[in-house]
Amino acid sequence: MTGSQKSSKIKLLVCAAGIFVCYFYFGVLQEKITRGQYGDADKPEKFTFAFALVSVQCLLNYMFAKVILLTVMKQGEDSTRTIYYAVSSLTYLLAMVCSTMALQFVSYPTQVVGKAGKPIPVMILGVLLGRKVYPLRKYLFVLLIVVGVALFMYKDNVANTKQTESQMGFGEFLLLLSLTMDGLTGAVQERMRAEHKSKSGHMMLNMNFWSFIFSTSVILVSGELVQFLSFMQRHPNCLWHIVSFSLAGAFGQFFIFLTVSDFGPLPCSVMTTTRKFFTVLGSVLLFGNNLLPRQWLATITVFSGLFLDAMYGKTKVPLKETTE
Repeated sequence: MTGSQKSSKIKLLVCAAGIFVCYFYFGVLQEKITRGQYGDADKPEKFTFAFALVSVQCLLNYMFAKVILLTVMKQGEDSTRTIYYAVSSLTYLLAMVCSTMALQFVSYPTQVVGKAGKPIPVMILGVLLGRKVYPLRKYLFVLLIVVGVALFMYKDNVANTKQTESQMGFGEFLLLLSLTMDGLTGAVQERMRAEHKSKSGHMMLNMNFWSFIFSTSVILVSGELVQFLSFMQRHPNCLWHIVSFSLAGAFGQFFIFLTVSDFGPLPCSVMTTTRKFFTVLGSVLLFGNNLLPRQWLATITVFSGLFLDAMYGKTKVPLKETTE
């Protein structure tokens, strides 16, 4: 092995470790913030400020993207129409908010597996709005993902209270809405690439800028900002969780872009697919989110479909890895 090959291998391992560590920490903090409790045991409070959380995340992502474009990813001028960024940012924002809100009603493994179905609406709306053409094998891989998600979400005939059924149903609806917004975002991005050759760094910068504008407008008009600041005053440790959560996501994106630029989309797709599975496993071990045997089978089915799609479906890496 030559020196350059050894250096390249080490860099790939560093990128893989960066993606795994950053997004594992990202997932742990997301579940801690949205499903945990703050305050005294006799009077606990839950964090319910989804738009404020996303607003902070978008602000830090924007600042991070600005630094990266000025130092590492110099991509020249951007000719993309502002309306494209505004529309895709709105759908991207709604996707993040819906998936974050869903965690108040469903477990984190359910959210991760549900969001793993993202290729479904992206492909459908890509065909309808983005004028994309996909090979037959991609449809087969996506069908495998559909079967796995449906098997995971299937409700066994067990006795539940009406309140639990309502919460579970609403959480799944939020995930479905989030996936729909993901599909619309992907379709608009395809048009941006086709018409303006939009670069990833410019997309990251502008989408986070507009998403921050939209989310901040919502929390100002709705009064959520005042409630959010009051919550932070009562529970200052939550602010550290939010900042750490946002930074983990931003650095995770950096390692994704670095992997794509140096090694191509295939290794990155394999890394991100694998890390999602281990995120589910970590949630089970750390937060006691036990899964039924059927749900384990569904999880393996979903990530098998994602892995095959990454290996043989010629899938491009999403510009924004989440959350989500």
